[in-house]
Amino acid sequence: MKNILTVMKKEFARFFGDRRMVIMILMPAILIYVVYSFMGRAMQSMFAPDEGYIPQIHSVNMPDQIFQLMQSAGIEALGIDASMITDMKERISRGEADLCVVFPMGFMEQVAAYDAQTRAPAPNVEVYYNSTVPNSSDAYGRICALLDYFEVEELYTNKFDVNRGIENADLATSEDLSASIISSLMPLLLMIFLYSGCIGLAPESIAGEKERGTLATLLVTPLKRSELAIGKILSLGVLSFLSGLVTAGATILSLPKLMGGAEEIIDVNIYGAVDYILLALVILSTILLLVTVISILSAFAKTVKEANTIVIPLMILVMLVGVTGMFGGGSQTDAAYYLIPLYSSVQSMSGIFSLNYSALSIILSSLSNVVYACIGGFVLTKMFNNEKVMFSR
Repeated sequence: MKNILTVMKKEFARFFGDRRMVIMILMPAILIYVVYSFMGRAMQSMFAPDEGYIPQIHSVNMPDQIFQLMQSAGIEALGIDASMITDMKERISRGEADLCVVFPMGFMEQVAAYDAQTRAPAPNVEVYYNSTVPNSSDAYGRICALLDYFEVEELYTNKFDVNRGIENADLATSEDLSASIISSLMPLLLMIFLYSGCIGLAPESIAGEKERGTLATLLVTPLKRSELAIGKILSLGVLSFLSGLVTAGATILSLPKLMGGAEEIIDVNIYGAVDYILLALVILSTILLLVTVISILSAFAKTVKEANTIVIPLMILVMLVGVTGMFGGGSQTDAAYYLIPLYSSVQSMSGIFSLNYSALSIILSSLSNVVYACIGGFVLTKMFNNEKVMFSR
């Protein structure tokens, strides 16, 4: 038992004396807490209305009783003419208006005179909304709750209906639904897949060759250090791009299955050739940046195992940035956001998948990633010139 305890003390001392091993134990728990907390906020943002949002309802023939109820509930009601219904529905479909409520002419008189025993159709209230827009969806829920309250409070139970026989009350098109779902999920999944492809190649190419001694052999050849750095970054970038491209394509095609077989809701055919070209441009530039950063971090490591430990903070950062694509409101419109490394890539992906993007922003994001990768290539070249860094084994 004494010998066993001695061995245990030795192992405990080795473990707790190695900061990296302690980090490896704690990091998964920290990662789960941080990412899941961030994702929870993102999911709330996806379905919650804007902060301080006041529903704005456009109505036709709204009775005074219901108008007063809306005012007391903090809902802004604007009366419109019946001839404007078609135009209003188009605006709701485009996300430019929240809701349109259409009451039949003489609604209160019809409700008061209605007798359910006659089995005649009850007065019908039409409520048009867009389920892909959080503000509109929230307004729809509030109006339905208010009409239910009015029905019970005024003793008009079963004396009128809401959207009876109206199949197109939800004005969101299948294209809107597909773009909304895909743009919420794909940026995060893509960033994870791209990082996975890079992390599977870069540490082995830098730290692995250092560990085996082959990198030292390359460094003493007439090959320029800058040529070695650029060659490794470009080759790793191409390989990671192929890996990310195949994985991304498989993910997009299998997304309906991932969502429980929602083939009728999610349509991947809504994207054209230009969309895919811009997406490929963003992916390639992002991979170049990721490969460069991972290569720099791997150059500090003595072994592949140590390199995989060093890049863990980058993995957390990539996941957190990827989650930002799930926040509601679509992609950013300010050009300054497209100069932020990694975040610009997520915003570009969100814009492309939501079919609401500026080609100039996509190009700006891609160019900024390439510039940062070039700066990283310069840093890696300097590290290759540092004998202390390169020959430490």
